[in-house]
Amino acid sequence: MNRYISQRNSVPPAVMNLIIANAVVFMAMFLLVKSPEQEWSIYGRFALHPMQSPLFEWWQPLTYMFMHGGFSHLFFNMFALYMFGRTLEWELGTKRFLIYYFVCGIGAALMQMLVGQIDIARMNPDSLAYMQYMVTPTVGASGAVFGLLLAFGLLHPNAVIMLLIPPIPIKAKWFVVIYGAIELFFGVSGRMDSVAHFAHLGGMFWGWLLLLWWRRRRQIY
Repeated sequence: MNRYISQRNSVPPAVMNLIIANAVVFMAMFLLVKSPEQEWSIYGRFALHPMQSPLFEWWQPLTYMFMHGGFSHLFFNMFALYMFGRTLEWELGTKRFLIYYFVCGIGAALMQMLVGQIDIARMNPDSLAYMQYMVTPTVGASGAVFGLLLAFGLLHPNAVIMLLIPPIPIKAKWFVVIYGAIELFFGVSGRMDSVAHFAHLGGMFWGWLLLLWWRRRRQIY
């Protein structure tokens, strides 16, 4: 029994390696990039861009997940991955956890690109806003992390989460509902437009579809 408890409190391999991979990419960018031109070139190749952008590449819906816009962006994503990913990986298994994580992350990218298509259709191709949109990157593991939040809330709805700001306890199911509603509000209203709200919702949506598929096939655990 003690061995089982110790195992569940440790960091499973997929979560550990995802955190390491994200940290290595961030440190490489911080230590090796010596000029804004180099940074622009790397973000241009590996961050997510609209499909009409000359910077778009087919691998970006995967690589954007390992790039972050700053230390706080990286820290909070990896903190959430650590807090919720450990339980989910022990329950789903490492292989299924990785499938879930990448489905959510790539699904988030697809949702972001779909919403981007709608925004682009409303723009004048000769406008400054259009040209800026074409070169504005989306980065971060947030879409995949929001998928993890959804999975934790569905599989452990009555588990109590202690928020950091404000420091109050809340049940996981209400945390997911409130967070999802906030993201939908900001996404539809256009407020905080520097945040990819629909990517977050896309990660949750694709995670929900995958969990539903597994549940119907009785393959959740």
